[in-house]
Amino acid sequence: MHLTLKHKLRISVAAALVPLAATGCAMTFNTASLGVPASMASPGSQAVVGDTFDIRTSAMFALWGLMPSRVPSLQKTLEGQLAGGRAVKNLEIRVWHRWSDVLITVLSGGLLDPVTVSFQGIVTDSSS
Repeated sequence: MHLTLKHKLRISVAAALVPLAATGCAMTFNTASLGVPASMASPGSQAVVGDTFDIRTSAMFALWGLMPSRVPSLQKTLEGQLAGGRAVKNLEIRVWHRWSDVLITVLSGGLLDPVTVSFQGIVTDSSS
C-alpha cells in the first residue's frame, strides 16, 4: 500500500491530536477543605430548612485543559455565610461548557478553555 504525502500528513496530524483530545480539565471538590459540615444529599423524607444558594462562576484552563489558571472555590464564595457553626446541605456541583465557553476554546485553538461551574445547596445551622 502506497501512501501519498497528503495521507501521511493527515495520519500524522490525527496521531498528534489524539493525545490532546484525551487530556482535559479536571477539578477536585473536597468538602473537608470547606471547614464546615457538608452533605451532598439529605434523606428524601426530611425537608431541609435554611438559606438556599445558587452560585455560578467560571474556571479557566490553559493549554488544552492541562494547566488550571482559575479554579472556583466554594469556601471563598460562601465564607461570610458559613461563620458561626453553619453547615451546607444538599450540595450540588455542576460543571459544563456553555456555548460561549466552547466559542472561546475554538477561537483560541484550545489555548484557553473556560468552564462554567454551578454550586447549589442550602446553608443551615449545623444542629439541624
